[in-house]
Amino acid sequence: MKQLAIPCLLFRSGTSRGPFFLSSDLPDDNIERDKIILAAMGSPDDRQIDGIGGATTLTSKVVVLSLSNHHWADIDFLFGQVSINQGWIDWSPFCGNMTAGVAHAAIERGLISALDPITKVRIRNLNTNSLIETVVQTPQGEIIYDGNTSIDGVPGTAAPVVMNFMEVVGSKTGQLLPTGYCREKIQGIEVTCIDVAIPMVIARAEDLGKTGYETKAELDADRDFFTQIETIRRIAGERMGLGDVTNRVIPKFAIIAPPRQGGTITSRYFVPDVCHATHAVTGAICVGCCSLLKDSVADGIAANSTLSGEEIVIVEHPSGKIQVSLVISGHGSLMMVERAGIIRTVRLLFSGNVHVSTR
Repeated sequence: MKQLAIPCLLFRSGTSRGPFFLSSDLPDDNIERDKIILAAMGSPDDRQIDGIGGATTLTSKVVVLSLSNHHWADIDFLFGQVSINQGWIDWSPFCGNMTAGVAHAAIERGLISALDPITKVRIRNLNTNSLIETVVQTPQGEIIYDGNTSIDGVPGTAAPVVMNFMEVVGSKTGQLLPTGYCREKIQGIEVTCIDVAIPMVIARAEDLGKTGYETKAELDADRDFFTQIETIRRIAGERMGLGDVTNRVIPKFAIIAPPRQGGTITSRYFVPDVCHATHAVTGAICVGCCSLLKDSVADGIAANSTLSGEEIVIVEHPSGKIQVSLVISGHGSLMMVERAGIIRTVRLLFSGNVHVSTR
């Protein structure tokens, strides 16, 4: 049977990787769209051998973009976390790393004209209705991918991509603290349920019998630990108004500890049944805000002591550090995040068609 050839760009975007499609190149019917994306990625299969997925959570992601009719945004995009060994795509979360490549994809596909020396692209994420301004290096109106900026978790260097996340509080729940508490107990463990850029459940590592400095491999090997945090995560999801979060990737879960490498806080971020090899951008924003929140589980652990209007938060993770700039106002449950800035890098890996079997 003849294969479908679908235009596609494959990007390494931040510390993630995946294909970027135009919505106009995919079926309007969501079920048919998902079938094609799953086939393109090679899911369901632990190896994703028959597709372009990389058989890890960081490399089994997809972006679908289009021009926006929003009053502020130029581009709309939908992010999907593609299951590796199951035939489904979770369209509920938001991935900051994959967001880094949206402006590049829009320019490469002719949706946006590049300017000289930089191009600012205003983006709306349809998963959470989040707004992001992305600044791309475009001297002489051409994207440059090479540069001297490095990010932990990615080898080598590349051109910097500046992302400013707007209106990030209450991304899914509409509230900073969707349960109404800075700190509460679930299954005997103190947690902070917080929603900034992405809903999260955050606990102190020591309360769960961990140091917080374990490697990804060490954490992934402890399946009893994952059973424990999954039970907490599901209860938290109900309390946060997210309903039954079984088989869903939000809320995310993180464990925190004091910094060891000159940062603000140490975090291990879960996605959700393995430890992230580095740290999600949205998760870093959320953990960073938690580190500034008085009476949260981070209070007394994080290196921050006062709010100064703009804070640089450095989150230490298994592969290094990620830095977030937060413009904030207010205190406690009234804290507002006006802007969260972060620097990523992007590389175009291939452009052309992905061929999908129609069987």
